[in-house]
This record gives sequence, C-alpha cells and structure tokens, in this order.
Amino acid sequence: MARLNLKPNPTFKAKVEIMQPGADSVEVEFVFKHRTRDEMDDFVKSLADMSLEDQVLAVACGWELVDPFNEENVKLLAQSYITAPAAIRDTYVRELIKARQKN
Repeated sequence: MARLNLKPNPTFKAKVEIMQPGADSVEVEFVFKHRTRDEMDDFVKSLADMSLEDQVLAVACGWELVDPFNEENVKLLAQSYITAPAAIRDTYVRELIKARQKN
C-alpha cells in the first residue's frame, strides 16, 4: 500500500515533450520544484509579470540535457524552441494538479 508523506519531497521529475520544427518531438526529463497550495497560488498570480524564461527558472531546477541547467541555457532553449517554455510550465502545473487529485 502506498504511503502518503505529509511533507512531500522538495523536487519531483516529469518528462516534457519539446517540439522540434521539422522533426519528431523529444521528451526531456525535468526536475521540478514542489510548491504548497499557497505557494502555487502566489506563483500563478505572478505569472503575468514573468518572462517565459523566468517561469521556467521558477518551476524547474534541472534537466536531463547535456548542457547544464542555468539561466543562460534556459534562455537559449526558449530562443531555439519557442514552444518549450509553455510546455515546461504546463507540464509542471499538470503534474502538481495530478498529484493533488491523487491525494
């Protein structure tokens, strides 16, 4: 039987589908930051004031890419694959909501 921990892990992993123009999409595993309900409410309220790159930096803290996860490379990803930031953010929100629905 699965056990529920009242203090979830501070991070979780999920795969994000990154679309590549003219090629198949690629699934990239990201390490996401866990947020409580109150923290998530504050985050959602702040989204309108954040750039897409800042949204990615706010929700993720790592990825399985060869290049290190840092601000410069997040900006490069956003410039190279324009749908990636929204896909990352949407996967993050979906995973948190899914976790809440299961609990």
